[in-house]
Amino acid sequence: MGRGKVVLERIENKINRQVTFSKRRNGLLKKSYELSVLCDAEVALIIFSSRGKLSEFASNIVPTTLEKYWQHRYSSPVDIPLDETQTLYQEVLRLKAKYESLQRSQRHLLGEELESLTVKELYKIEKQLDRALSQARQKKTQLLLERMEELSKKERELEVENKQLKSQLELEHCFQSAQGLGDCSIEMGNEYNMIPSQANHAQQQSSTHTGYHQFIPQERVTEDRTVNRSGANKCTAGWL
Repeated sequence: MGRGKVVLERIENKINRQVTFSKRRNGLLKKSYELSVLCDAEVALIIFSSRGKLSEFASNIVPTTLEKYWQHRYSSPVDIPLDETQTLYQEVLRLKAKYESLQRSQRHLLGEELESLTVKELYKIEKQLDRALSQARQKKTQLLLERMEELSKKERELEVENKQLKSQLELEHCFQSAQGLGDCSIEMGNEYNMIPSQANHAQQQSSTHTGYHQFIPQERVTEDRTVNRSGANKCTAGWL
């Protein structure tokens, strides 16, 4: 029976992962040695385990091979095939032409360099400007409507707050009025709740006024009766 296909994913079991690492590391070191011997190649292999343990192989000295790698990587020019170079050059020319066309269109929209344009090109620019102006007006109207809606909302909120403050002021006024009426009732109650000495003094004064009889002379009494009779006769004559 042949070997089954191994799924290339992280091995969850720690023991199996360590065993697989040891086997494949040894196989990789063996292949590197064979490559350097059979092909006379300069090979440098550096391996760090998950615990940070270093394993390395080099047909020469590892630092020497790394220095040679860095020198070759940053000093030598990158070789690009001729076909790819031609393609890149054509792409650069196309982007440059597009950039110049966009700049020329921008100058035309700003009203510059219009002498060399035909009537058809001028009509096209006019349509573009009309379309841009219409979109700008629509956006402006939308922003104004949103602003008006926001202001209306704030106005409604202020009206509600004003009503609440007005009702609060009315309640405070009613409370103050009720408090004032309560003071009047307290004063009236104080009049009725007089101390005994004050009550006796008031009673004595009323009794003194009640027992007092004013002396009226007999002549004044006769005159008063005569006046009353004459007034009564006049009223009777007027009624008849």
